[in-house]
Amino acid sequence: MAELIVALDVATADEALAVVTRLGVTVSFYKIGLELFSATGPDIVARVKAQGKRVFLDLKLHDIPRTVERAVISCGRLGVDLLTIHSSGGRAMIQAAHEAAATFGTAAPKVLAVTALTSLDQSDLTDLGIGRSMAAQVEALGTLALASGADGIVCSPQEVAAMRRRLGPRALLVTPGVRPAGADLGDQKRVATPGQAVRDGATHLVVGRPILAASDPCAAAAAIQAEISR
Repeated sequence: MAELIVALDVATADEALAVVTRLGVTVSFYKIGLELFSATGPDIVARVKAQGKRVFLDLKLHDIPRTVERAVISCGRLGVDLLTIHSSGGRAMIQAAHEAAATFGTAAPKVLAVTALTSLDQSDLTDLGIGRSMAAQVEALGTLALASGADGIVCSPQEVAAMRRRLGPRALLVTPGVRPAGADLGDQKRVATPGQAVRDGATHLVVGRPILAASDPCAAAAAIQAEISR
């Protein structure tokens, strides 16, 4: 069954830990992204892990292979469960990330390659000088990532079904841009409901604002969990 990951898109460690405490046993998996990690440093990973939670460290590493290799080793030492790199870093960089993660053996973090940010649409690809369609771009980068050793990819819910067919049953497909019906889209452009993302083959759904901004975050998370189960 697919898993819910709650995005700790907050500015301080106190705010993040308050979310973890409030959601309690309802949520066991949390995403720590660039905003929170930049504000608090690696200590926030240890503090969330100390609550018995799993951590998805979403820093989208993108650099020369040697630098990414060393960064993945640093992330692995923190005990994170999932981490992200950019698939556009190329084959050698992805392979370096995979090999670095593998040094942790059974405790190795799973390496996820970001294909195209969910804030982008076709016009953004044109601005970047990319002539192929969004679907073709995601397919090309996702295929490269898995062939180079990544455990899965990050893609929008709109590409999940095609990528599940392309990458097979074992690939992790992590989808941000998940919004319950009627929710504010924020800066996301390629979205779907939790149920649709799961039906299409997503293994993990990343949800932030629809839970964090809810009047009752625990109830909002439980409702998404129930939709996933259905």
